[in-house]
Amino acid sequence: MSGKRTYDIAFVGLKPGEHQFSYEITDKFFQDYDEQDFTEVNATVKLNLDKKTGFFLLKFDVGGSLKVICDRCGNNLPMQLWDEFKIVVKLVDNPDEMNDQEEDPDVYYIDRNESHLHLSDWIYEFINLSIPMTRMCNDAEIGGPYCNKEVLETLNKLRPSEENHNTIWKDLDKFKGLEENSN
Repeated sequence: MSGKRTYDIAFVGLKPGEHQFSYEITDKFFQDYDEQDFTEVNATVKLNLDKKTGFFLLKFDVGGSLKVICDRCGNNLPMQLWDEFKIVVKLVDNPDEMNDQEEDPDVYYIDRNESHLHLSDWIYEFINLSIPMTRMCNDAEIGGPYCNKEVLETLNKLRPSEENHNTIWKDLDKFKGLEENSN
């Protein structure tokens, strides 16, 4: 049996109201999933569960750090995680049908007879969603300690200069003025 049970909450015994849970997430958590494009995960997921009659309000706060491969130079780059996600979990008689019909990704249905909330897939998803789409340092940090300076030099050499600017589109520039004047 995997460690996924660690991320289950037996909500049947919880009193109505707010409850807090905290999970420390490392690379070990991701072993049950496909290979990831990040490493050295050191994240904390804090969950605020507000139990109501017939439904739950879940608020996940994701924080921490991990390393990704830089899109610019290919070196390992540390990234900070910070994000929050909210989900409404409703207890119903026909959860499969309701989940198929639900258009809001932040609403999820489980069977009334269920006794546990299974959080591991949500934690997995939220950590992945917390990673920026563009994985590179900002312009002020280029050439810093995490950068592959050889790759950056090669990229600078390949960057088109004004002298080598391709003149294939030069003749089309004269039409830009005509279009603006015709309006």
